[in-house]
Amino acid sequence: MSENRIDSFPPEVIDKLQYYVYRLIDPRNGETFYIGKGKGNRVFSHIRGDIEGDSLTEKMARIREIKLAGFEVAHVIHRHGLTESVAFEVEAALIDAYPGITNIMDGHGNNEFGVMHSSEIIKKYCAEVAEFQHKALLININRSALDSSLYEATRYAWRLNKSKAEKAEVILPVMQGLIVGAFVAEKWLEATAENFPGRETVEGRYGFYGSEAPLDIQKLYKGKRIPDEFRKKGASNPIKYTW
Repeated sequence: MSENRIDSFPPEVIDKLQYYVYRLIDPRNGETFYIGKGKGNRVFSHIRGDIEGDSLTEKMARIREIKLAGFEVAHVIHRHGLTESVAFEVEAALIDAYPGITNIMDGHGNNEFGVMHSSEIIKKYCAEVAEFQHKALLININRSALDSSLYEATRYAWRLNKSKAEKAEVILPVMQGLIVGAFVAEKWLEATAENFPGRETVEGRYGFYGSEAPLDIQKLYKGKRIPDEFRKKGASNPIKYTW
């Protein structure tokens, strides 16, 4: 049986797989466009586009394009027989290795412990620890998001409690444990193309319109390290509240 006709794992194989990490590949150019982890037939569900909430994502658009062109999504299982925590780490390392993929979020923990130069590691762990004097919303961002601007990387698009986010006095983007900016949100809106022209709709998420925080607030936080209580290894949620 050829690989492109396999659409599920036999039960006896699933028992042996445990957690695994996989890449989805565009057969038209050999480009990796998504890194994932899972159990059972998760990889085949992704290939078919059967993942709930994926209908409007960039990844799903790529899958539709591949199918319309008459091809099937290719895949590679990178590691299997893993525990969930090890799968998180392998997924994060692969996301670091393939910039430009369609994953909306970084892998678990790779923002905090991902690719860094030695000088960045020294700066990170020697930085003064921030003391929060405001209700601060911390948002972990990744390097690839900075291709536009820090503001654009920070304001869109997050799964969060809108009413709680609206109580934040300052929004602090965090990169690998360091606070790299400070913004004040004027309003939070659903992450739709209508509310944010030029951006893709991401269902169930929100973005904000705002501006840089006043200089005195920036000086309080920018360049400082977030306290250890907000830096739990393996934590997947990029959103943290300090109150």
